Amino acid sequence: MKLILGSKNYSSWSLRAWMAAVLSGLPFEEVMVHFDEDADRKQRLRHSPTGKVPALADGNLTVSDSLAIGEYLAELAPERGLWPKDRSARAHARSICAEMHSGFLDLRQDMPMNIRIERPWRERAPGVMADIARIDRIWSETRSDFGAKLGGPFLFGTPTLADAYYAPVAARFHSFHPPLSPVAQAYVETLWAFEPMQRWCAAAREEGHALPNYDAKA
Repeated sequence: MKLILGSKNYSSWSLRAWMAAVLSGLPFEEVMVHFDEDADRKQRLRHSPTGKVPALADGNLTVSDSLAIGEYLAELAPERGLWPKDRSARAHARSICAEMHSGFLDLRQDMPMNIRIERPWRERAPGVMADIARIDRIWSETRSDFGAKLGGPFLFGTPTLADAYYAPVAARFHSFHPPLSPVAQAYVETLWAFEPMQRWCAAAREEGHALPNYDAKA
């Protein structure tokens, strides 16, 4: 399989799909493109009908969109537990992934993922603060209702697609240091210390590609 990715420093959607691929345990090759350049848009269109990253190529099949990629990988490697085994836990995992997939627009715009920066916290607009509070509640409730009971420090005890989906948020929170509850802060530290996350971040720091507009965000 080939996984088409954008910048490891900036592309939160790429991180989600890459983390899902790592959790699947299946072999895959990374294909990197710069998603901000017109020339590379043509390259992306060769890999995906949407012209967006990430995309997963498996033989003649192309799977676009990070959530669809996660679902596809979960079907290919059911023994890896990308979704929780328990039906209630699995339904909750899908719900919070879908909420991340379609929501939190204020947070995305005001606090973009940027592995290479670290900023002191400052108060944000009400919409951003509401997004942070909602994410804190999701993490705290999921840890209480599922993770703590199942054992292990991740949302559902062991790593799942839900953790892949919230990994970019943990990266944002590591960069911008918002005030969080103790449970949510512990979860950020868990994701940040996770070996695949450390591997992704190391590659992001070595990446030469830069987007000044993103770097200027404070």
